[in-house]
Amino acid sequence: MSVIIGADAAGIRLKEVVKEYLESEGFQVVDVTEEGQDFVDVTLAVAKEVKQAEDNLGIVIDAYGAGPFMVATKIKGMVAAEVSDERSAYMTRGHNNSRMITMGAQIVGDQLAKNIAKGFVNGKYDGGRHQIRVDMLNKMC
Repeated sequence: MSVIIGADAAGIRLKEVVKEYLESEGFQVVDVTEEGQDFVDVTLAVAKEVKQAEDNLGIVIDAYGAGPFMVATKIKGMVAAEVSDERSAYMTRGHNNSRMITMGAQIVGDQLAKNIAKGFVNGKYDGGRHQIRVDMLNKMC
């Protein structure tokens, strides 16, 4: 599994915090951030890499998390969640099989961002009764 991460100008500092944390925890992190990209470009780049392998996950950070979330949910087969707490990050993996999360650098602080990333990458899809909803989400777009 690789964790694909990206940020626009507003999210670069927090992205580095999260990236360093995940690497220190032993995760393979691929940073697709390029200077001058806006959240649309970054989100599309992260999604493209996430789709390269079934177990890849993605994290996009901008100022508020809402913009990248809107972009990600327009990509066929991509289930994404905008999160600002650890429990939501973990549960969106367990119940929705989310492949991407977005968060806002002006919403969450450094430690919370690390905890969100940890919850997301350590979450496991529960399957079962949740599969009906996941199938419905995957048919959209």
